[in-house]
Amino acid sequence: MGALMRVLIVNTGSTSVKLRLLGSDDALLGRCDFPVVDGTIPVDAMTGALEQLGAFDAVGHRVVHGGTVYRSAVRVDDTVLQQLQALVELAPLHQPQALAAIDLLRTLLPGVPQVACFDTTFHTTVPEVAATYALPASWRDRFQLRRYGFHGLSHAYASRRAAELVGGDPGRVVTAHLGAGASLAAVRHGQCVDTTMGFTPLEGLVMATRPGDVDPGLVLWLLRDGRLSFAEVDRGLTYYSGLAGLGGAADIRTVVAQAEAGDAAARLALDVYVYRLRSKIAAMAAALGGLDTLVFTGGVGENQPLVRSGAAAGLGFLGVRVDEDADRGAEPDAEVTGDGSRVRVFVVAAREDLQIAAETRNVVA
Repeated sequence: MGALMRVLIVNTGSTSVKLRLLGSDDALLGRCDFPVVDGTIPVDAMTGALEQLGAFDAVGHRVVHGGTVYRSAVRVDDTVLQQLQALVELAPLHQPQALAAIDLLRTLLPGVPQVACFDTTFHTTVPEVAATYALPASWRDRFQLRRYGFHGLSHAYASRRAAELVGGDPGRVVTAHLGAGASLAAVRHGQCVDTTMGFTPLEGLVMATRPGDVDPGLVLWLLRDGRLSFAEVDRGLTYYSGLAGLGGAADIRTVVAQAEAGDAAARLALDVYVYRLRSKIAAMAAALGGLDTLVFTGGVGENQPLVRSGAAAGLGFLGVRVDEDADRGAEPDAEVTGDGSRVRVFVVAAREDLQIAAETRNVVA
C-alpha cells in the first residue's frame, strides 16, 4: 500500500498552516493554506480544508524537534505526543502549533494514520565532534545538550535534488535553506556532517527575527543586575532580532528595497546577513574538506539574487563563480554556475512536502 498512498502534508508554522495533497506519484492534487489565529488552529478552517481536498490514506506532519528520542519519522500515538510536548520550549515558534495540528487531526480523522516527520532527523548523522558543545559533562548528560540542527526536511530534499540535477554524485554539497528561519547543511554521500543551527533554532545565520550566533556572555550580561528580564531577552532574541533588529523589517524584500533606496540601517542589515551567510558557507566547506555543489533554497534562497550573488562574491577562493545574468533571471530549479567555476551552483525550490510524503509512506508501509 505504501507506494500507492495519497498523503496529506501538514506544514504548520508559527502563523499559518499549509496543506498539500500528494498523489501516489507525488503529483500535487490539492493545496490549502490558512492562518493560525492567536496561536491556535481554527477548527472550522481545518474542517473546510479537509472537505475541499478530498480523500487520502495518511497524514504526514512537519515537526521541528524530535530530540534524541526520534531519529526517524514515527507514527503518532499518545506516548509520542507526550514526548514531543516536552520539547516545546526548545522550538517555541513551531512545535506547539505542529502538535496542536496533530491533536486536531487525530480527533477529526481517527482512522487515518498520522506520522510525525522531524526537521532534526537529517542531522542525526552529524558526528559527535561537530554536535558536541564544550560544556560540563554533567550538564550535557542531564539536559541532553547538543547541537540538533533544524530544517532537515528541506536540506534532505535539496541535497537529493542536487544529485538529480548533476546526474550522479554531487560530491561535497552545502545546502542553504534561507527563509524566515535560515540554516546551512554540509552533506556528503547524502548524509549531513555539519549544520549551522544548534540546540535551538536561534544559532547560526542571521534570520528574519532571530540573531544567529551571539556571545553567550552578552546574554548573561543583559540578564545580570536586572538590565533586562528573562522574558524580555527571550522575546527579543526570538521576535525582534535578525533583520528586524538591524534594519527595522523582518521581510528581506523590504530590507533590500530600503537598502537600494539608500537607507543606512537596511544596508547594514543586508551586509551583515550576507557576510554571515558567506562565512558560514565557508565553514561548512571546511567540514567537508572542500566544496563541489552549492544549493540555495527557501523563500530567500529562491527569490533573492542579490543574496546569492553577494554570498558567492566572497567565495572565489573556494572556486565559486555565479553567472550573474542567469542568477538574476533564475526560476527554480535552475543552474546559475558561472564560467570557470569549480563549484556547481543551483537554485532549487523547497519541497519539504515531497520529503515528508516519502517518509510517511515508509512509516505506514
